[in-house]
Amino acid sequence: MDLAYLVTPVLTWMVVGPIKFLITSVRQRRLAFNLVGNGGFPSNHSSVVTSMATLIALREGIGHPAFGVAVTLAFIVMIDANSLRQHVGRQAAAINRLAVDTVGHIVLRERMGHTLVEIGGGILTGIGMGFLIHAIFGTGL
Repeated sequence: MDLAYLVTPVLTWMVVGPIKFLITSVRQRRLAFNLVGNGGFPSNHSSVVTSMATLIALREGIGHPAFGVAVTLAFIVMIDANSLRQHVGRQAAAINRLAVDTVGHIVLRERMGHTLVEIGGGILTGIGMGFLIHAIFGTGL
């Protein structure tokens, strides 16, 4: 088994997480431990699926069926991040406004989805990680 296909999403996730934390901390002018999650720049999810699609394209070629599956999965993940999760965030905000006077109310996280810029940043980061991992590990790990 070629471990690069297993290592790629893990390494990508580990690289993008701190980048997102640093960018969010700079924007908020404080350490953003509680703000980094399902939102922010760049998109972790977009980075991970794009890094895999890139690695498959570089190793197997864009004509390989695995590349088609990877691109399809990437589109599903990105559409979900941009639309469905943003709607969930809006619902959480509405629930938080309604429950403001409720004793014991747990505040729901409102920042859930990604903007197109955040997804674009994830795509670029994922492509870069795919190329980097391919350059480091070559055609086999």
